[in-house]
Amino acid sequence: MQLRYGVNPHQEAAWTEPGPLSVRSGHPSYVNLLDAINAWRLVHEARTTLGTPAAASFKHVSPAGVAIAGPLDEVMRATWRITTGEPSPLATAYLRARDTDPKSSFGDMIAVSDPVDDDLVEVLIGVVADGIVAPGFSDGAVRRLAQKKRGQFVIFAVDPTFAPPTRERREIFGVTVVQEADQRRLTADDLKNADKTSEAGQRDALLGLITARHTQSNSVAYVRDGMTLGIGAGQQSRVDCTRLAGGKTDVWWLRRHPAISALAFRRGPSRQDRLNWRIRLAEGDLTAEERSTLAALAIGEIPSLSTDDRAAWLARLDGVTVAHDAFIPFRDNVDHAARHGVRHIVAPSGSVRSDQVAQACREHGISLTEAPIRLFHH
Repeated sequence: MQLRYGVNPHQEAAWTEPGPLSVRSGHPSYVNLLDAINAWRLVHEARTTLGTPAAASFKHVSPAGVAIAGPLDEVMRATWRITTGEPSPLATAYLRARDTDPKSSFGDMIAVSDPVDDDLVEVLIGVVADGIVAPGFSDGAVRRLAQKKRGQFVIFAVDPTFAPPTRERREIFGVTVVQEADQRRLTADDLKNADKTSEAGQRDALLGLITARHTQSNSVAYVRDGMTLGIGAGQQSRVDCTRLAGGKTDVWWLRRHPAISALAFRRGPSRQDRLNWRIRLAEGDLTAEERSTLAALAIGEIPSLSTDDRAAWLARLDGVTVAHDAFIPFRDNVDHAARHGVRHIVAPSGSVRSDQVAQACREHGISLTEAPIRLFHH
């Protein structure tokens, strides 16, 4: 089929091999298709490995957030307007995934491991997204979702039983490259030296590794309680990836500070605008112009957290696991991770400075678990 356009609107593109995907509504672009494929592979692996519904929010061929089904905290419930009852497990998985980095998730490609149910439809009606990929849909779900974006919301159905070829081919710049497909399963048995890690810690380690596996390398994922708190993707330096994901983790946690979560607004700003303002407050570097704009939108005084206030709140974050897609080359990755409530690190071995990395973990009270393989993704 003819795609809407290629990577950029001036490039024509076509979808020549349908594979396991079909379009139920909308007219996908090349990037929509790439996002759907990568996102589906992630949630399908998470579902298979962890045995519970999983969801991902994808932007630019990497996840902004990933989660399995689980509880929603008060900030999530308020943010996504869950006022009564408990949504279905699949709906909570997506809400938790989108809550990782909701600024980046704006206009995302959604992937869920299980058939879309009515609770998830109710959630999706109220968010700005480009499309969804799922293995099935409840009665009426496609009809309702197809109305989003004036009919441009892309709905992919995927065959969950599809077995991909054992070899992958790419043609780039007239060069054809063939490689063996990465079909290595990850299990808890693969986590070496994990004696200090609880069952929940092993679950978070596996979710982090699966997330990193489907994120543009270098990649680092901070995970807690079955959801990502921050993902660093595609950085040339691993420590930059660690710092980027750590900064996103801090923002996620600072959004839970009572002064920021309680910020009230006058009528007018959309839910996403209100959310973005709370994120800017959490980031803590409002410009003078932004502060003036926010003052006109907010009810009451704009909260201003001092350096000590922020440090005291951030010190309360604990129990975080960090997963790397490749070995840690220098101890600075550990030193930076320790600033964000990290108690567990999982990464492949192989660094010539592995003894320094292990020493840094001991100094910070962080358990170090060896992952079985490198998980680069390009």
